[in-house]
Amino acid sequence: MTISLKDAMSRVSAKRRKKIEARAGELIAEEMTLRDLRKAHELTQEKMAELLDIKQESVSNIEKRSDLLISTLRGYVEAMGGDLSLLVRFPNRPPVELNTLGSVLGPARKVARVPRKPRSSGARPSSR
Repeated sequence: MTISLKDAMSRVSAKRRKKIEARAGELIAEEMTLRDLRKAHELTQEKMAELLDIKQESVSNIEKRSDLLISTLRGYVEAMGGDLSLLVRFPNRPPVELNTLGSVLGPARKVARVPRKPRSSGARPSSR
């Protein structure tokens, strides 16, 4: 027999219901989209576009994408006044924060391309 969430919650004590609702709020806060994050900071796409010096349509596209460059994501977060950090989790190990990606380059610096070493076969590297 299927029980609706409303019926199940009505059977739970008020104290327990408050704990469940608080935990649900925490979980929702942990899983936000870029759109949710922007709205939580009371920013419109137009204002984000202004902050990022791009068009509003570009902000919309960024928010819809599931695969972003880290630099794009960092710029978006920094435009809202935040800092981006990357946390790596492995099974049976404590989480590790990667700090070299953001701190070495900084937001405005670009990476110079390092020329490839010639191959040992004597072939010259291709010029791209």
